[in-house]
Amino acid sequence: MAARDPEATRARIFEAAVAEFARYGIAGARIDRIASEAKANKQLIYAYFGNKSELFSQVLGRRMVDLAAAVPVDPDDIEGWLDRLMDYHAAHPELLRLLYWEGIEYGTAELPDEAERQDHYAAKVAAIRDGQERGVISDAIPAADLLLLLIALANWVTVVPQMSRILVGADDPDRARLRASVKEAARRLIAR
Repeated sequence: MAARDPEATRARIFEAAVAEFARYGIAGARIDRIASEAKANKQLIYAYFGNKSELFSQVLGRRMVDLAAAVPVDPDDIEGWLDRLMDYHAAHPELLRLLYWEGIEYGTAELPDEAERQDHYAAKVAAIRDGQERGVISDAIPAADLLLLLIALANWVTVVPQMSRILVGADDPDRARLRASVKEAARRLIAR
């Protein structure tokens, strides 16, 4: 009989949940499919992660922490930060899919972990505000609004790849021209 490895089981469940939620959203995800893909007992999912909504919240929360660690906001190098952000999302498109599903399913309702998420983004807004106070970034747009606009510029390409293909064309597989345009738009937003 094989030895049990709770951490390995938890990791398999987590990765199966990421894929399931990214593909089907919260309402469409099925715990049975997650358990099957993870080769785990369905009851372990509830024991480790709680109900489906709690599992989704943990999945999205951890993916956001991963992003924050991998791509911190750098007000001194907004273009480099945008490059790193777009590269991260190209390599990990599931995060934006998870966020998109969350927006579709929760709409404008308050999220279960909204206070934690506000704390998470407060540090990013503070970095932008610091850049504004030091004169590196224009203060014409409030820091929180500016961060939202910069994130939207970088993320939209990955969120709706079909629109990029339709509008920009499929002839540029690296999307170099589009990336340059995103960075030019960002330069104009932050210009003093």
